[in-house]
Amino acid sequence: MANLTTGWVRNFNPFNETTRLHSVREFVYEPLVVFNAMHNGRPHFRLATNFDFSPNLLKLTFTLRDGVKWSDGQAFTSKDVAFTFELLRKFRPLDTLDIWDRISAVETPDAHTVVFTLKRVNANMAYEVVRVPIVAEHVWSKVADPVTFTNENPVGTGPMTEVRRFTSQVYTQCRNPNYWDAAHLKVECLSFPQVGSNEQLLIAAAAGSIDWFGAFLPDIERTYVAADPQHHRYWFPPGGTVAININFDSRDAGNRAAFRNVNFRRAVSMAIDRRAIVDIAGYGYPIVNEYASGLGRTYQDWTNAEAERKYSRFTKFDKDAARALLAESGFRDVNGDGFVENPDGSPISFYILAPNGWTDWVNSSQLVAEGLNAIGINARVSTPEPAAWTQKLISGNYDMAINAYLTGETPHRSLDMAFHSRHVGKSRFAATRFTDPELDTALNNFIATIDPVAQRQAMDRVQMILAANTPYVPLFSNPIWYEYNTRRFKGWFNADNPVARPDVFDGTPERLLHLLAIEPVGNS
Repeated sequence: MANLTTGWVRNFNPFNETTRLHSVREFVYEPLVVFNAMHNGRPHFRLATNFDFSPNLLKLTFTLRDGVKWSDGQAFTSKDVAFTFELLRKFRPLDTLDIWDRISAVETPDAHTVVFTLKRVNANMAYEVVRVPIVAEHVWSKVADPVTFTNENPVGTGPMTEVRRFTSQVYTQCRNPNYWDAAHLKVECLSFPQVGSNEQLLIAAAAGSIDWFGAFLPDIERTYVAADPQHHRYWFPPGGTVAININFDSRDAGNRAAFRNVNFRRAVSMAIDRRAIVDIAGYGYPIVNEYASGLGRTYQDWTNAEAERKYSRFTKFDKDAARALLAESGFRDVNGDGFVENPDGSPISFYILAPNGWTDWVNSSQLVAEGLNAIGINARVSTPEPAAWTQKLISGNYDMAINAYLTGETPHRSLDMAFHSRHVGKSRFAATRFTDPELDTALNNFIATIDPVAQRQAMDRVQMILAANTPYVPLFSNPIWYEYNTRRFKGWFNADNPVARPDVFDGTPERLLHLLAIEPVGNS
């Protein structure tokens, strides 16, 4: 298995958002439930066997599976679940999902029942609760600072808890000796080699040394499949939006003034040739995203046609219109250097951040910069290491950056993570720092009901606000990058076996289902 990174530390803390290893969640810490985003959120019960809302939707009860043990042999009970959530309340930096902004209590009537009391109706709360990794009370109660704890030898409930080898070049996680679902686990170990760029990954993949990975590979039929046509396969189902984030709170005063001007942001959007980015940087794999709201093809059934009618012209490539909009708004080249300044004469100059080694994103960002340069905006590309890129987005220490958004059961998760004010400073997805009370209200209204008509109205309002303000610049709907090798293992998800999202990335809970479906070739 492989994820692109140029360095790692032995950090198995499932709550760490920057240096956590990609193999921690799901593989070490099993979720209560896996909701299948590819199939309308269908639940696959794991540590829990059932969940129910009370009639007034203010209590959410999970029934836990009997007989589950931690990897050290101790019993898993409802006390572990309650302890984990209390840990998030005591150490708020761990609560990156802001669970305690939405719940008021966690109760354990018995060893196999957990009841969450909600502060207000939230129809999505089951989806959110199960995203919290459950840790062992008998281990974590002894940890002085769980925020900085690196958890080098994790105790988990998931299938792969034993760290058998760990070096700067490769590490290996092996079977949990007490895994409750051992009958379905046919893989003995997962090995994670360090791969720093798409080019390095391509070399290893073409040689057949990687079984399961997800990455952009240029001309994949020639560079990967042709190396072993019988065994090298891929499947690219539609995924989330990739966009240019514009930091409304840029630490540079001149850039901040420009970024907070809606016509400047619209000009940026119109200066970008999305089709060229898809064809050149993406080799035609992504889908152009010209939705004014950035909604993207994955959620096209939710599209607000009125928002698109009013604002979609700002997502169409038109350099002349972009230049004219800048001029009309007072952005002019006052010193003759070929680049515009703010109406007050202050300079505008910034970098677009793209993670080092992610060649499709780096190339996309370079094309964006070229488009901005062509209309007189001084933009260049910077390529920090992926961990540094993530931290800069979370902390707000950047000007512009390329970013991608998670998919979920509905558009709500993606747009809420990106634009609800409660996420600012806690997640890279909220990197724009654009906030609007009406937008918060519309996002809240979506989850305050289970009425589909009311949810549609709320989502229409969300899209109208985003389309009117251009807080980010959508580029394309990213494919779900997924490649696999059938030489040594079988059971892979693919277009003929579309069980769930197939990628191996952290943030895809369905990868647990995928792991349990894979088995060595030759197994009967």
